[in-house]
Amino acid sequence: MSKKHILHDHDHGHECGDLSTELIVHFPYAVFSVAFSLIGAALLGYFSFGASPEVVHRGSHLLFHTFHFMHIVFAATGALLTYFRFSKNLLRGIIIGTLSTMIFCVLSDILLPYIGGVLLGVDMHLHICFVTEFHKVAPFLVVGLFNGWVLSQHQKNMQSYYSIWSHFAHIFVSSVSSLLYMISHGFSNWESSIGSIFLLLIFAVVVPCTMSDVVVPMFFAEKE
Repeated sequence: MSKKHILHDHDHGHECGDLSTELIVHFPYAVFSVAFSLIGAALLGYFSFGASPEVVHRGSHLLFHTFHFMHIVFAATGALLTYFRFSKNLLRGIIIGTLSTMIFCVLSDILLPYIGGVLLGVDMHLHICFVTEFHKVAPFLVVGLFNGWVLSQHQKNMQSYYSIWSHFAHIFVSSVSSLLYMISHGFSNWESSIGSIFLLLIFAVVVPCTMSDVVVPMFFAEKE
């Protein structure tokens, strides 16, 4: 029997048979998270009405880094929590959790919003924190990995509870971070393309976060 038929996702009560199933299951999380992030960005713009573009840009840039770093914590936690439900190989889990977090956080928060902005005709600026500011990123990555290991030591029923809320928080901070990246790196007039941004962010959130939290760690885990 293949691995995909024996690995069972206790969080959602279904068999993790393929990627399309996982994307469908996690799609509602992304829709609501992106919707809340757009509401938050609109409120931020409303209460900063009258502020200079420099102030708005600086504030958005600061918020982006904060949410991006929190995204790294939740992504590393979720990846290890899922991995250790099916394997106890600590070294391999840390490697998988680290690489998965680095790849999919950059893809969700930076590369996909950047590409989306460019496709919408905006002069976007590319900024990858894992490359230029790794010393700032490292503490959040380490704490996230350690947090995932600690949560994995709880009983199975508590693991499922923590995994659900960790995944929801992961998707929410990812959607906020992605939107703030677009605003702070060139897409200051985002309201004029809110429909396109809504669709873009759903894709930018649901695919990388599902891969990071569920698909990749389960694929590399060894069923014991």
